[in-house]
Amino acid sequence: MELFSLDGKIALITGASRGIGRAIALRMAEAGARVVVSSRKLDPCEAVVAEIAAAGGRALAVACNVSDRAQIDDLVRQARQAFGRIDILVGNAATNPYHGPITQIEEPAFDKIIAANVKANLWLAKAVLPEMAERREGALVFMGSVAGLRGTDDIGAYGVSKAALSSLTRSLAVGWGKHNIRVNCIAPGLVKTDFARVLWENAAALEAAEAAYPLRRIGEPDDIAGVAVWLASRAGAFVTGQTIVVDGGLTIAGNRA
Repeated sequence: MELFSLDGKIALITGASRGIGRAIALRMAEAGARVVVSSRKLDPCEAVVAEIAAAGGRALAVACNVSDRAQIDDLVRQARQAFGRIDILVGNAATNPYHGPITQIEEPAFDKIIAANVKANLWLAKAVLPEMAERREGALVFMGSVAGLRGTDDIGAYGVSKAALSSLTRSLAVGWGKHNIRVNCIAPGLVKTDFARVLWENAAALEAAEAAYPLRRIGEPDDIAGVAVWLASRAGAFVTGQTIVVDGGLTIAGNRA
């Protein structure tokens, strides 16, 4: 459908070698975009590129540790060199090296979370926004979390970073909206990915989690990918500065079954 088409667009996606990022890369390619697939390790990125190519799409694999600003700059340079421009930025790469009460986190772990989950997305935005402004068109989609909207005793530091990302989204949307650039954030609930494996791999924990969701299931990567395609396409042309909650109803139900 034309309203959701990304035909001719160039999408740069971080954290795209697995899970939600991989799903977004595949679905954006399916919608017609040429995709830059990025993650820390090159081989998994090339596997996603091969999937896209097998389906008739075009993609490029670029290894990038988003905590390293020089690598971010090189990622953007390679994307432009391959495809000429960047129309869509999806900031999906994230880390969470610590589980436990936020007051017990050590400074190196907290710095690592903020660097990858917040600062990296600001540096990426700074790298792509000027060219989007010149063309008066662009879409940025950041991957937040319901952890940034709710209190939690085990992933509080991660939640702080995702709350900051929602705030960054709003500020960028206000500052760059006059250039017809839209900036939005997606806040997933629990999604069945390797990143969140510790939260769902135990059968009893999964059963308890599913009971807390009105839809009585946790999310799948495609549940999030569809929203990313919407936000990047003409269908999302009047949406900016928003944190879109995609959580099977968790936040409206609290913790009750």
